Amino acid sequence: MCYQRLKDLREDHDLAQKEIADILGIDQRVYSNYETGKREIPTRLLIILADYYNTSTDYILGRTNNIRPYETKHC
Repeated sequence: MCYQRLKDLREDHDLAQKEIADILGIDQRVYSNYETGKREIPTRLLIILADYYNTSTDYILGRTNNIRPYETKHC
């Protein structure tokens, strides 16, 4: 499910794989492998994408269907 969510988020923002790859500082072919499930996306890149799309890593990973990010509590 993670892989489809990566693609859906990218397409919902009218972005090409190359544009996301540039944001992540990786090659487009590497990013393509994340969307197709050929490679696992590293945690640090997953966090960058969650922040970029203003969602949670749990949403991208399919652990929740709530696209809204979690509220952060400041100490």
